[in-house]
Parts: sequence; C-alpha cells; structure tokens
Amino acid sequence: MVQIPEKTRQYYIPKLGEVKNLSIRNVDVPTAKPLEVLVKVHAVSLNYRDLLIARNQYAAGSRDGVIPCSDMAGEVVAIGEDVKKWQVGDRVTSNFTLDHIAGDITPAVQKTALGGLLDGVLSEYKVFPEHSLLRIPEYMSYQEASTLPCAAVTAWNALHGPVPLKGGDYVLVQGTGGVSVFALQIAAASGATVIATSSSDDKLLVAKQLGAKHTINYVETPDWDKEVLKITNGEGVHHIIEVGGPGTIDKSLNCIRMGGYIHVIGFLGGMGTPPDQAPLPMKVLFKSAVVRGILIGSRTQFEDMNRLFEAHQIKPVVDNVFPFDEATTAYKRLESQKHLGKIVVQVSKD
Repeated sequence: MVQIPEKTRQYYIPKLGEVKNLSIRNVDVPTAKPLEVLVKVHAVSLNYRDLLIARNQYAAGSRDGVIPCSDMAGEVVAIGEDVKKWQVGDRVTSNFTLDHIAGDITPAVQKTALGGLLDGVLSEYKVFPEHSLLRIPEYMSYQEASTLPCAAVTAWNALHGPVPLKGGDYVLVQGTGGVSVFALQIAAASGATVIATSSSDDKLLVAKQLGAKHTINYVETPDWDKEVLKITNGEGVHHIIEVGGPGTIDKSLNCIRMGGYIHVIGFLGGMGTPPDQAPLPMKVLFKSAVVRGILIGSRTQFEDMNRLFEAHQIKPVVDNVFPFDEATTAYKRLESQKHLGKIVVQVSKD
C-alpha cells in the first residue's frame, strides 16, 4: 500500500515577468477522478519555453499563478476507479499536450499543453488523464525519462514526420541544446550523416561522440552555410533542425538542398527582421524547400520514438541535475545557455 501524504509542495509563478518570481507553496494532494491517475513526480526537465513563460515572453500565452514546466517522469501511486491501462507502481511520463493522441494538432488540443495556460508538472504530485501517460523505457532512469516529452518528441516529429529521413541523408543540427542533441542521436541511429554546429569546441567534441560526422564552430566559421555546402559537395542537406529562427534562417536556406526540409523549432538567434519585411518567401520558392513549424508531437509519435530509443538504447544527455529546492538555480543554468543537453530538477528520489 503506497502512503500518499495529505499535502504536496509545488512551484508556481504568482506574477509572470522574471525567473526570480518562481515560488513554492504547500497544497492538498489532488484526488484522481474515475479516468485519472495520480503520479508521484520524481524528475522534471526544463525547456527554453519554460524560461519564456517565466519572463512573460511566450507567444502562445500563459497566466499569472501557473504551475510551470511540461516534462516529467514519475510513479503511479493511485488510479481512478475506471482506469484500465495503469497500475500502482508503473513508471510513467506524460505527453507534452495531454489530448494530442495522434494526427495533426488542433487549436482545441493545443490548449491542453502543460505549463502554459494549463498548470504544469513542477510539483511533487500531479493528476493526469489516463490517456496522456506513456510507459518509461525500462533502461532509463526517471531523470533521463523526464527529458523526453518536449525536446525528444519535437526532434522525432521533425525527422520522422510527413517525410521521414532515410539512411544516408544529411542532417544539420544547430547547437547542442535539448532538441538539437536528441535530433543528432535520432538521426545517427537512423543512419543519417549528421553535421553539428556550436560556438564551443568542447561541445562539438561531445557531438562527435554522440554520432556527428562533421562539426562546425560557427564563431570561427561565421559562414557556416558555405562550409555545409562544401561538406555536401555543393548539394546541401536534406534536413535542418532550425533553432535560431530569424537569426539563422537565411543561412539555413542557403545550405538546404533542393526540396529539403527546414524544421523550425525556435528563435535562439533573435527575432531578426520582422516577418513582413523579410525576403524569405522568394528564397523558399527558389530552393523548392519545405519550411515546417514543429509543435512537439502526439502520444503516438512519442510511442514510435520510444521503440527506436529502446532498440538502440539511446541515453538522453543530462547536463545538470538540481534539487527540488533549487529549481530557480536550474532556470538560471538554462538562461545561461551554457548547458549541453537537458537540465533536470530532481523532485523526489528514484
């Protein structure tokens, strides 16, 4: 019999605007309704989105008082009377968007994304709908599994979406943040040739160890797009994991191959020229390129990704693990952009 306390600690942001506003409080442990599952959260991983939400800079919206973060791994400690799929003791994670089961996302489903308008997971206990949960790969720790819902599924959706990458394809990943590192690992495991960029030679060495065949320091080589073309004999790459946004999209279009895919994930390189002033459409036209925005992925895609991870025993790259009481410090590590891979908050012991 699992002992469930009456009270739980959770973080919330009383007033959006600054990371320092992140606060902790004690509340009642929620009770699972008939089709819900109560999870004891063991680990939570952070995403750049969490930083934007805390700063009140997230375009999709949030609200004062929100419980932050979307990615967790934990243990089932209680189930609703009509739950069939899960049992007490199961190790689980949840989908980023609770109701995105399969297929394309819709505006209604998008509203069920955790940690934005809907309360997130930076809490010792959390109730989830039965359908939103997935089993953790057996070989992964809670810390490792907590990194999967946003960054890993986003990378999977990019590379194994409408036109999956093939063995021998060239894939360019920008930087060594969460999505880029997972994309590197997925592409390498799928037989693609990976080119990785970073401003740090130390991080590029790790990228090599993870499977990148070519690396480019974009500080030493500002015209990294020309170097990509050189590596690909002037043809360009099949897929680009575009995390720089307007700050890098121009160079990405220079080195995408004809008919290639640019998967737009974020805008770490800055907002750049306003969209209505940029000559982007003509560049897309003349490259016959597909520029595709990625909004994480479905539970079905998550399950498909886990099969590849299990087959190749892919281990998520965890940069740092912070105690629950030091979540604000974890945010500051994310803010520094010095991390490689994922930043994790240890909520309770594995």
